[in-house]
Amino acid sequence: MLDKTVPYFNVIMKRRARLPVVTHELPSEFSLAGFGPRDEVQWAGIETAVGEFMTESEALTYFQATYLPHSDELTRRCVFVRQADGAAVGTITSWWNTTEERRDPSVHWLAVRPDYQGLGLGKALVSECLKRLVWLEGDRNIFLHTQTWSHRAIAIYIKAGFEFVGQGSFGGYPNDYEQAMPVLRSVLPSLVR
Repeated sequence: MLDKTVPYFNVIMKRRARLPVVTHELPSEFSLAGFGPRDEVQWAGIETAVGEFMTESEALTYFQATYLPHSDELTRRCVFVRQADGAAVGTITSWWNTTEERRDPSVHWLAVRPDYQGLGLGKALVSECLKRLVWLEGDRNIFLHTQTWSHRAIAIYIKAGFEFVGQGSFGGYPNDYEQAMPVLRSVLPSLVR
């Protein structure tokens, strides 16, 4: 869930190539599954539940415009955590962004429904995402764009080997490093110095 009680600033993070990927297992009542038919509806519901979009319709429109044109890639790149009944409760996407002429492996849209947070699902999703990015894009630097409102996810990213990018960016994202760091130090004092 986004924490909109803190100021919003853009954050860029990078995970250096050749770092080992630590595996985080899911609790036994959950499983990982790739994207399937109509899963964009599940994706929109999850992302709206955590506050990334105001409405599921808005989220669905974004997904359809951004990802569905690459439907052949979605089955390999968009992952869900599902309950035994098939309901999706979390998601992440192992995508890419273009920076000038360079294609950068990138983590997109980590989200776990609020009622299922704190169970280790986010850690398992990040682990799976990183494995897929190494498999799909090669063992290269991996980037992500996030924001101070997502400081709980930032804690997961730090533990997965991501570091803050002080200058520059990727994929055209803004980087508010100087403004973001005091906010992150206040909410993640044991992880952000």
